[in-house]
Amino acid sequence: MSATAIRRTILTASAVSLALLVTACGGSEQSAEDKEAAKGGTKSDKPAAKTLTAAELEKLVVAEGDVKGHAVKKPGKADAFAPGSVSVEKAECDAVGQVLSALPAGKPAATVQRLVVQESEASKKGMPSMEELAEMTEKEAEEATLASLDITKTMASLWSYDSDGAEQALATLREAGTKCAGGFAMTIDGEKQQVTKVSEEKVTAGEDAVAWTVGTKQDGSAGETKVLVFRQGATLAGFSSFNIAAVTRGDAFEQPTAVIDAQAAKLG
Repeated sequence: MSATAIRRTILTASAVSLALLVTACGGSEQSAEDKEAAKGGTKSDKPAAKTLTAAELEKLVVAEGDVKGHAVKKPGKADAFAPGSVSVEKAECDAVGQVLSALPAGKPAATVQRLVVQESEASKKGMPSMEELAEMTEKEAEEATLASLDITKTMASLWSYDSDGAEQALATLREAGTKCAGGFAMTIDGEKQQVTKVSEEKVTAGEDAVAWTVGTKQDGSAGETKVLVFRQGATLAGFSSFNIAAVTRGDAFEQPTAVIDAQAAKLG
């Protein structure tokens, strides 16, 4: 896997915001709608969820200082994929391919993203110098190099939708994850890779959520990305997380729980 492909595969999917629109009715006479509701009719007590603007999402997305031990910043052009840069072989798998790449499912009204980085103590020391590597055995050099890459990068995204768009997008994601569990081919910025599996994970987040471990293979190199999307009102929160060292070693790594919890807390 090329350095560019690794860096950009690290990034992948989403994050969340919630606001409630409350309406009140007055008058001395009971309306026909109220009478129907009193009889167990169709009137809903649930207020409509507000579609948030980009400016509102900016205030709600995770920020520096929100997640202990993590650095948070706005992603640069080299960190994130541009809309339209991802295509899949099977149309029914498009939603999975999009959120895997930290792009939204469907067509949100507004979006924001943050790159969240967690470095291990070993990675903070950086890559060993050539002189240091020369004094190591081959195994020691490999371990030291991997230790310097023990960094978990998570792309956290917030996508706000009109009407029931968030619910529809999450339903599409859930269906796509089931249909495409066996994998599919996709192209990112002109580079082909194979999704080898989409394994569902059981999670509880927001009002509703889907989560997977997504296996990929490119140029003979295999990897895994943790993907989670949860809904809060009219907003979806997406997270795509990758750790090169863990994948190379074959170690299991978990969903970025600290990041997800911090984002959920800001959404209230």
